[in-house]
Amino acid sequence: MKWLPKIFLPFIVITLLFGFWLNADFKTIAAGVSIFLFGMYFLKNGFKVFTGGALEKLLAKGTNKLWKSIILGMSTTAVMQSSALVSVILVSFVSAGVISLAAGIGVIFGANIGTTAGAWLVASFGLKVKISAYAMPMLVIGLVFTFQKSKELRGLGFIIAGLGFLFLGIHFMREGFEAFKDQIDLTQYALGGLKGLLIYALIGAMITVVMQSSNATMVLIITALSLQHINYENAVALAIGANIGTTLTAIISSLNSNNRGRQLASAHFLFNVSTGFLAILGIEYITQLVETISGLIGIDPTNFTLRLAVFHTTFNVIGVLLISPFISLLVRFLEKSIKPIPKKISEPLYLNEASLEYPETLLMSLHNELLHVYRNVSKLFTKALHVDRAILQSDNLKKDIKMSQQTVDLDFNERYQFSIKTLIAAIIEFSGKAQGVITEQQQEQLFALRLAAVKLLESTKSIDGLRHNMKKYIHSENKAVRNEYNKMRLLILSVLKELNQLDAEKNYDLSALLSLEDIRVEIKKYRKETNARLDKLIREGKIDSVTATSILNDRTFARDAAKRLLDTGMILFSTQDLELKKAEKIISLSEQDIEDIASSKDSQS
Repeated sequence: MKWLPKIFLPFIVITLLFGFWLNADFKTIAAGVSIFLFGMYFLKNGFKVFTGGALEKLLAKGTNKLWKSIILGMSTTAVMQSSALVSVILVSFVSAGVISLAAGIGVIFGANIGTTAGAWLVASFGLKVKISAYAMPMLVIGLVFTFQKSKELRGLGFIIAGLGFLFLGIHFMREGFEAFKDQIDLTQYALGGLKGLLIYALIGAMITVVMQSSNATMVLIITALSLQHINYENAVALAIGANIGTTLTAIISSLNSNNRGRQLASAHFLFNVSTGFLAILGIEYITQLVETISGLIGIDPTNFTLRLAVFHTTFNVIGVLLISPFISLLVRFLEKSIKPIPKKISEPLYLNEASLEYPETLLMSLHNELLHVYRNVSKLFTKALHVDRAILQSDNLKKDIKMSQQTVDLDFNERYQFSIKTLIAAIIEFSGKAQGVITEQQQEQLFALRLAAVKLLESTKSIDGLRHNMKKYIHSENKAVRNEYNKMRLLILSVLKELNQLDAEKNYDLSALLSLEDIRVEIKKYRKETNARLDKLIREGKIDSVTATSILNDRTFARDAAKRLLDTGMILFSTQDLELKKAEKIISLSEQDIEDIASSKDSQS
C-alpha cells in the first residue's frame, strides 16, 4: 500500500477520526474491518510459504487449456480467499514468462468466480454461528505455530491465525452494525433504479479500492444486509462495484512489472469493468435468474444474504461465459495497445521488482535475462569471428567457414560494455536481492545461474583476446595458418550452433545434454591435435616459431571461449525437472572421463 500515503492516507485518517467522534459504534465496525484485513495479510504471508516449486509446476501444467486455467483460478482463489493475492502472483508469473498472457487471463477469469466463495461462507455460516468462538482457539494455535523453526509450520501458523483474524473481524463488524442500527437508520439513504445502481456501484468500488480486498467489502455488505442497514437492491450494486474496485491491486502490482504484467493487469480491469457493465445493463434478467436458482436450491425468499451470494456468483459466471470466447482477440488487442517500453541495449528485459515477489518467478526472470545476454553474446561472437549469423544453420559448417573470408567491422568494446557487461552486472545485483526470498532448495539453482553469467563474461573476454589475430590471419597467404584459424572458428561456432538449436527448440532434455558432452570431448581433443599439427608444420618449414607461438596463444583463447560458452549452455539449457536433474548429474562426464575419451579417439584416429 505504498500509494496510500500520497493519495488516500490523509483523507482516510480524517474520515476515520470524524467517524470515531460521530459515533462510538463506528469504532467497532472499523476495528472489525481492520482485523479482517489483518487476517488477509496473515493468510497472504502463510500461502507465500507454499508457493514455491509446486505452484510453478501447477501453473505450467494447469494453464495449457483455457478451462484448466479457469478451474485453477477458481480453486486457488477459493482456498486463499483473495483474488487480489492471486492477481499479484499472476502478474509476477506472467512478467517472468512462467505462463502465457492468455493463460494468465484464464486464471483471472476463474479467480473472479472463486472469490465468491467468501460470500457463500459468510452468508451461510458466518452470520448464523457465534464465529468468535472459533476465532479464539485458531488465533492461539496459529500464533504458537508461527514461533516454530520450521518454515512450513510457520506458514501453517500464519494461515490458521489469519483465518482466526478473519472470523474475529466478521464478529466485530456484526457487533458494530447491530449497535449502530439503534442510533442511525442507513436505509433512509437507499436509492432505487439506475441512479441507485450506479451510485452504489461507485461506492462499492471506492470502498474496495481503499481496503484493497473485495472479500472484505463483501463481508461488510453481507453483514450490513443481514441487519437490514441496506436493502437487497443496493447490496447488489455494491457487490458489482466491489468486483471493479479489486482490479486496482493488480494494476498497482503491474507498475513495477514489464509489458506482459501490465497487459495482464489491463485484462483484469477490462474484464471486471465489462462484467460490471453487463450486470448493470442486464440487472433485471440476472435478478430473475438469481430468483430461479435460489428457488431450485431451496433458499428462503427472505434470506437476502444467501441470495446476494447467488447473485455474486451468477454475474461473475455469466461474465466468464460471455467473454471467454474472445480471449484470443483480447490478447491481440492488449499486445497491440500495450507495447514494451523501448529499452536501451544496456537495460535488462526481464529483471523487475514484480519478479522478486516469489522464488520461482525470480529464478525464471534470471534465467530469461541470462538467455537474453547469451543471444547478445552469440551475435557478438559471429561478428568477432567474421561470419554471417546464417552460418549457424549450416549443414556443413567446416566448408562454409573456409568459404567465409569476409571482414566484419564492429566496435567490440562498446558492444561488450552495453550489451553484455552491463546486463551481467544487473543479473549479479538482482540475484543478490534473492537472499530474503529464495528457499534453501533453490540456492543451488541461483548459484548456477550466477556462475553461468560469470562464464559468459569470461568467454567474451577470451574472444576479445582472439579477435585481433583472427582478423589478421584469416586472410593470410599461408594456407596452413589460415587453416589453424579456421579450426578455431569451427570450434567456437560448433558450440554456438548447438546452443542456438537448443534455444530455438525450447525442449531441453537428456539427449541435448549428451550432445553438449560430445562437444566437450571435441574441445579437449582440440588442444592435443593442435600441438601435433604445429610440430609437424614447424618441422616441414610451413610456419615459423613466432607464428606458431601466436597460434598457441590464440588456441588457448579459442578453447577457453568455447569451453566457458559450453559451461553456460549446460546450465542455461539444462532441464528444470528435479528427477531429470539427478539423471543429468549421473550421465555428465567428469574431467577424467573427458580426458579418457579424447585419448581413446586420438588412438583410434
